[in-house]
Amino acid sequence: MPTLRLGSSAPDFEAETTQGNIKFSEWSKGSWVVLFSHPDDFTPVCTTELGEVAKLYPEFEKRGVKVIGLSANDIASHDAWIKDINEVGNTSVTFPIIGDKDRKIATEYDMLDALDATNVDAKGLPFTVRTVFVIDPKGIIRLLISYPASTGRHFGEILRTIDSLQLGDKHRITTPVNWKRGDPAIIHPSVSNDEAQKLFPGFKTVKPYLRFTSEEQAKTF
Repeated sequence: MPTLRLGSSAPDFEAETTQGNIKFSEWSKGSWVVLFSHPDDFTPVCTTELGEVAKLYPEFEKRGVKVIGLSANDIASHDAWIKDINEVGNTSVTFPIIGDKDRKIATEYDMLDALDATNVDAKGLPFTVRTVFVIDPKGIIRLLISYPASTGRHFGEILRTIDSLQLGDKHRITTPVNWKRGDPAIIHPSVSNDEAQKLFPGFKTVKPYLRFTSEEQAKTF
């Protein structure tokens, strides 16, 4: 199967989730999506991760983003584990989690672990790694990150990248190192100086190839 890359169309699939059966293309239609995998239910790092996603879920909703998790466990396991996540994180998991016990979706999205020999089930079959896909409303993969099973993710960073992608689509900007919403952004190189005067009044030129929006305008994005 061809490797999924930035710009690839997200493969469609049907799945059983903790909130019922879905066809991914219909469930996600018209929305940004974060599809993320975790290695296994009832494990320490995964429990902290999903608790954090649950707490941040209103922030994803503000950005028009749907969130859906996945692992090689069945729905009964997910349902039981969610109780622990809610207790430990003092939160409430309201997003669906896919049961992918046969690893069909994980294989299609290339989520399975080929590095950690301990990240396997009782039969020695690999679990998923900590993969994140950000998919836009057209079904195109815009961000792809994979973490090893031993390293928990920073979901605030996922939100930051979504802010960058969405603002770039709307305003012809790119974002510099350590950028966060409200900071000056970089004017896209395809924008001429004449255009920039109209689109980004008061912009700052550091180098001919490096132009920043004004601090005042950045706060309006």
